[in-house]
Amino acid sequence: MNNYFMSVLLGIVEGLTEFLPVSSTAHLRIAEALLHIDLTDAYWKMYTIVIQLGAILALCLLFMGRIVEFMRTFPKGENGERNYLTHPISLTLIAFAFTAGPSLLLTKVIGKNLESLTTMALALLIGGVVMWIIDAWTVRHEAGTIDVEEMTLWQAIWIGLCQTLSAVFPGTSRSMSTIAAGQVAGLTRATALEFSFLISIPTMIAATFYDLYKEVLHHGHSATAEVVQPLVMNTERWIVLAIGFAVSFIVALGVVEWFLQWVRKHGLVLFAVYRIILAILLLTLGRHLLGGN
Repeated sequence: MNNYFMSVLLGIVEGLTEFLPVSSTAHLRIAEALLHIDLTDAYWKMYTIVIQLGAILALCLLFMGRIVEFMRTFPKGENGERNYLTHPISLTLIAFAFTAGPSLLLTKVIGKNLESLTTMALALLIGGVVMWIIDAWTVRHEAGTIDVEEMTLWQAIWIGLCQTLSAVFPGTSRSMSTIAAGQVAGLTRATALEFSFLISIPTMIAATFYDLYKEVLHHGHSATAEVVQPLVMNTERWIVLAIGFAVSFIVALGVVEWFLQWVRKHGLVLFAVYRIILAILLLTLGRHLLGGN
C-alpha cells in the first residue's frame, strides 16, 4: 500500500481513538498489523509516537482558554476558595506525578505487555465491563463534585494512580481509566471527562517525549535495540510523518468536541459495548488475522 495513504489511515485512527475510552494503543496495533507494518523498523516506531503529538496539540488548542483561565486564577481559584495544593493546575500536576512515578518503576512490566495482543484484548474486555458498571452506577447516585474547581487532593491522587493501569496494561485506555476513576471518586461525568483531558496534556507530552528518547535518541540502550532496524530518514519519510501528524491533529479537533457533547447527553455505554465486542473479536480471531500473541 502507498505509504502516504497508509499515513492518512493511521493518522485517522490516532485522532479518532486517542481521547475516546477505547485505547488508541490497541487500535494502532491492530491497524499496523492489518497494514503489515514492520514494527522492527525504528522509523515506524518513531512514527507511531510522533503522530500522538498531533492529537496532543489539538487538545491543547481546544483547552487553551480554560488553561489560561486557570493560570489567571492561580492559586485561589475562581471563587477564592482554592490554595497551592487544591487549585486545578496543582491537582492536574499532582495526578500526573502519581501516574508518572509508578509508571517509571514498572517500565519493564510495561515493555512486556506492549506487543501482547492477548493482554490488549483482555484489557479492552475488562475495561469495557468496568466502565459500563461504573457508568450505570453513577446514574443512580448523585455526584458530589460538579466542577474541577471543587475537586480534592485525594481525588486527584486516586485518578492519577488509576491512570497507571493504562500504561501497565495496553488496551485499558488512559481516558477510560481516568473517567471511571473520577466517577468512582464522586465526580460527575462532565467533570471526570474535563479532568481526564486536563491530566492527559502533561501525561501524553511526557510519555511521548520519553518514548522518543528511549526508542530513537537513546536507541543504543533500548531493550529491543538488538532487533530494531536503524532509523533512516529521507524526504518521503518526512512527508509521510508530516501527513500522519496533520491528520491526527485535524481528526482529534473534531473528536474531542463531539465526545464532550456525547458523554454529557448519553454517557459511556456505547464505548463500553464497542470495547467488549472488539475484545471478543480479538480473542477469537485476532491471532489468525493479525498474528502475535
